[in-house]
Amino acid sequence: MVDDGSGDGTLRVIKAYANQNSMVKYISFSRNFGKEAAIYGGLRNATGDYVVIMDADLQAPPALLPEMYGHVAGGQYDSVATRRVTRQGEPRMRSFFARQFYKNMNKISSADMVDGARDYRIMNRKFVNALLEMREYNRFSKGLFGWVGFRTKWLEYKNVERAAGETKWSFWSLVRYSVEGIVTFSTAPLVLSTIFGFIMSGISMISLLVIVVRKILYGDLVAGWASIISVMLLIGGLLLVTLGIIGQYLAKTYLEVKKRPIYICGETNLPDGDK
Repeated sequence: MVDDGSGDGTLRVIKAYANQNSMVKYISFSRNFGKEAAIYGGLRNATGDYVVIMDADLQAPPALLPEMYGHVAGGQYDSVATRRVTRQGEPRMRSFFARQFYKNMNKISSADMVDGARDYRIMNRKFVNALLEMREYNRFSKGLFGWVGFRTKWLEYKNVERAAGETKWSFWSLVRYSVEGIVTFSTAPLVLSTIFGFIMSGISMISLLVIVVRKILYGDLVAGWASIISVMLLIGGLLLVTLGIIGQYLAKTYLEVKKRPIYICGETNLPDGDK
């Protein structure tokens, strides 16, 4: 169990389970490092031949585990992943943007991402070792799962309500997470910025040519200052957007070259400590 620096009684409950059953092991982070760090910490310390990722909110049905294990244990697949076929209880706007995200990510990146994919999956040791080979600081697990390849079977299930509590993922949190995935697995935004630059340069050249021709044919005409200001604002806005996109990639590179740990273990009951 991975406690991502929670501020409630999660660690106390985990310790109670660990005292009752010696098979229960836990890692508690020194602070909240995020979902991706928690997944990495769990995979890094799991030693079994098969590893399952499961959220604690029980929206991922544990009843699927026997079937999932059967597929990987039989040797036909290296992992069995799950996807939701419904988004019951989720706002329509969020569902719409989520579907668009998966649709567009498959077009602009080399990672295979399935609409409705969940983190709930079982993997054999070969699959897990491949994931651990990628020690990047900016992690996007849904993309990494697809990027490593291997034989994956998908199981579908209907969404259910959380067993308790409320999700901490707001709409804007999901937007930031989507941007993380796009920047991590695609350079398409940089290409689009370049295309916009060429388009605006072409429009500027055409406009300049029109002005020169009008000057030759009709003399000095002073008009259209409002349209000029609008065009200047448009170009300025595009420049800022382009700089922002480049800044996102530079920021990710900046965080990678620092070589900071993905997480810091605050407390654990693992025999040899956290790896």
